[in-house]
Amino acid sequence: MRKRAVGQAGYSLIELMIVLGVLGVLTGMTVITIGSSKPGLNGDGAMRVVVSQMNQAKQLAITQRRNMRVTFTNNNSVQIVREEVPGPTLTTISSVPFEGGLQLLRINSLGDPPAPELPSPAASAILPALSTSTAVAFGAATSQARFSPEGTFVDQDGTALNGTLFIALPNQVMSARAVTMFGSTGRIRAFRWDGSSWKVV
Repeated sequence: MRKRAVGQAGYSLIELMIVLGVLGVLTGMTVITIGSSKPGLNGDGAMRVVVSQMNQAKQLAITQRRNMRVTFTNNNSVQIVREEVPGPTLTTISSVPFEGGLQLLRINSLGDPPAPELPSPAASAILPALSTSTAVAFGAATSQARFSPEGTFVDQDGTALNGTLFIALPNQVMSARAVTMFGSTGRIRAFRWDGSSWKVV
């Protein structure tokens, strides 16, 4: 009987308390980590929306041989609009909002993302456009930014647009993201703020 009682003995109260304590510490660390990384994850989501919409507009412009306007509505969504021929009829292709409260917002203290993949003249053409505090800076003031059937990013007069748009949550530096466009080639690049500098995604 004594052997059977010893064999059926369970965990002591102290052992259970130690296990629960360890689980509590691990759970607390997980909650803190998830909470601190959520702004960055939301920023990544909005950045992907912008990049995918810009790429889609470029591909549609090339394949359909039509100008595709890219507009930013309500400060938190990207819209693709096709210019029909003959004009001036417009057809909305898609409109995708940012999730998680992200909006077109520039946090001026972070500075501008670099353009390392571009030759020096092209970089100098882009960087002056970023000197303003606006969240969408496409070179000179433009009312219509579009991809042409050649795949270039141009304004309403057909002039190539270089520039950057910024996305962030208000007062959340780690959510800051940027997307740059190089007009003559339609090249799109995304950047993430890592806490100290802009990094190419």
